[in-house]
Parts: sequence; structure tokens; C-alpha cells
Amino acid sequence: MKSYKTLMREGYFLLEEKRSRFIARARPVQTESEALDFIQSIKTSCWDATHNCYAYSVGTDSLYQRYSDDGEPQGTAGLPMLEVIKKKGLHNVVVVVTRYFGGILLGAGGLVRAYGKACAGGLEDGGEIWVKSCLKLRLPVEYHLSGKIQNMLLSEDFIIADTEYTDVVKFTVYSPAERKEFLESQIREITGGVLLLEEAGIEDIRVDDKGNVLEDKNKEKKE
Repeated sequence: MKSYKTLMREGYFLLEEKRSRFIARARPVQTESEALDFIQSIKTSCWDATHNCYAYSVGTDSLYQRYSDDGEPQGTAGLPMLEVIKKKGLHNVVVVVTRYFGGILLGAGGLVRAYGKACAGGLEDGGEIWVKSCLKLRLPVEYHLSGKIQNMLLSEDFIIADTEYTDVVKFTVYSPAERKEFLESQIREITGGVLLLEEAGIEDIRVDDKGNVLEDKNKEKKE
């Protein structure tokens, strides 16, 4: 199970350089088909633009990486955009930079800088998150031990997704599969050998830079 960094939402950035406008739109995607559909939608809506250049990286192993200069001098638009994506370590993202020519030539170096800067701005506006494939676990604990369990979970970087208070304290915890045995040993140590840990499947969760689990709106729509 792999973790990867991607965008939280669609990003937008406008750069004006010597009267030319560079409009970057960045979006998280799951498949190459989604990336291509997004590119086509921008080309359709911005049909009057001088250029619609793009770059995308799809797959946690960067299986699909493509770019296009869309008529700009070779290597001055799509490739610099892809390099920005790679430098940021992002996966499953697509960026389209639309250019409206302002009448002043920028030269190859100027184009590389403009497309790279616009791409970076669009990605930054989209915000970065981690997608982690984790075991979802339910852990019921007696009240007098709940504080110690909670402190252990937090200090060991396990993700507490929910806490329910009934006759016991019920934690919903996300853990990498390879750390499950360690988690079990920590629980036994605190509870004196008692282990009540229920597996509730494997989920891809979205986590911000503070470790908070984010709601997956796309997942809700599918369900």
C-alpha cells in the first residue's frame, strides 16, 4: 500500500508577463482519462487562446507522464510544467496553462520561466495533501485507560479519525498495514494484555499537512 502527495482541490493562478496572460488551472485526477477530459474541457472553453499547454502525472509510480507545448517553441512550456510537478513530488495531477499573447515576444528563456511560474502558482492554489492507504481499525477502551491509549496513538503518529463515548471509549484509527503488529503490542502493554481491535477494511484517506483526515467528497458522491 502506497502513499502519495496530490492536490486538495482545483487550483487557479493568473500571471501577466509583458502583456501576455498565462492562466493556470490545476486539478487532482485519478486516471489518465480524467486528465485528458480536463485538458479538452479547457481547450473547448478557451478556444480563442493562443496556446493551451499542459502537463500531467498520473499513477503513484508516475506511470503516465505527458506534456504538450501546443505550438510554443519545443521545450518551453509543457516540459517546464512537468518538471514543476515532479519537483513538488505530486502525483495524480494535471495542469493546463492557457496563454493569451500580448504582442511582445518573451524568448525561450522567458517562456520557460512564465510557464513554470504559472504552473507552480496553480499547484500552490490547489493545496497539497497526502493520500494514504491504511487499515481502518475500531478500538474500544475502558474509560480509565482511554487517555493513555489516546496519547500513545498520537505520539506514535497513528491517525484518530473518530472518538465515540458510550459505555466505553471507541476510537476509530487508521494505521499502515505494516504497523498493525506494533499497534497491537502497544495496546497490550497499556491494557495489561487485553486486545479488542476490529478491522473495518482498507481505505485511501486524505490527510492534510497537520495530520487531519479530510472528507472525500468524491467518495461520498460515488456512494
